[in-house]
Amino acid sequence: MFNDKYGLTQAVLDGRKTMTRRFITYPSKFRGQNVAGYFVCRRPSGEIVEVCMYDEDERMIDGGQILPKYKVDEVIAIAQPYKDILNYLPDGFRRKSDGYISTIISSSVGLNNKMFVRADLMPHHIRITDVKVERLQDISNEDCLKEGVQKWVDVKNVKDVAKYGGYTNGSWDWFETPREAFSTLIDEVSGKGTWECNPYVWVYEFELID
Repeated sequence: MFNDKYGLTQAVLDGRKTMTRRFITYPSKFRGQNVAGYFVCRRPSGEIVEVCMYDEDERMIDGGQILPKYKVDEVIAIAQPYKDILNYLPDGFRRKSDGYISTIISSSVGLNNKMFVRADLMPHHIRITDVKVERLQDISNEDCLKEGVQKWVDVKNVKDVAKYGGYTNGSWDWFETPREAFSTLIDEVSGKGTWECNPYVWVYEFELID
């Protein structure tokens, strides 16, 4: 669920990342109708109430609500390669005497690739606490920090100036604001131009439970 290359899984395990954003996606067809896109439906107050697919004539498709992948209170395993969680594996998957992993695990591609691990063997989990929809660029400075952006303050500096950590071209860098750091991070993770496109996204807030 989280990107290891940019340290996001570790940020979750450290308790620094408690929020994630996911693109709203939809099928090319729904109940035999071609799907051309979706509407974001709001109350007069501006509150978003649902996301609905529409057809090629921009007519709302009956029953075509797009639902988030995860729901509030849902518990999700944090995927990690087996090599990183050897001490957590049940006895059936490693020998007590020497700690070596069993043939089942050692021969699995999941040893080094978390895309192929079993969820029931993962030791750490998160619980979804809130789900909402917003534009990517609507993110607040506070939520940028919840996304895992790191804040650094030089206490020796008289002005106590803060810097915010993120990635540029695969390398760690420091930025003047949380939004600058997050915008570069999202472009690194999801592709250049993602921030500029400003898509609607599902915003999941969560807590680490073990």
